[in-house]
Amino acid sequence: QVQLVESGGGLVQAGGSLRLSCAASRSIFSINLMGWYRQAPGKQREMVAAMLDGGITKYADSVKNRFTISKDNTKNTVYLQMNSLKPEDTAVYYCGAVRDGNTYWGQGTQVTVSS
Repeated sequence: QVQLVESGGGLVQAGGSLRLSCAASRSIFSINLMGWYRQAPGKQREMVAAMLDGGITKYADSVKNRFTISKDNTKNTVYLQMNSLKPEDTAVYYCGAVRDGNTYWGQGTQVTVSS
């Protein structure tokens, strides 16, 4: 089992920045994939950024060069640095993890970008 707790969401103006944090209940060193996903009202959940074994990172085209995923193994925490935010980035952001074939989700944190 892996419990995930997100924090760092909030209201920000367009062009601003936020950093989301996802604290895991166990060592993320043993987790195969950790990522950030988002779901806007009326839309499906989509992958924003993911970090795989070996430090390989992937980003949605819409956030490339604006968002950065990183991790701190000593704190069992994954971060999402979001810069140059746009109103279309408004969504609930979820932290997800895959370990031994099982998928775990956090409760989500709201990010609202005003124009």
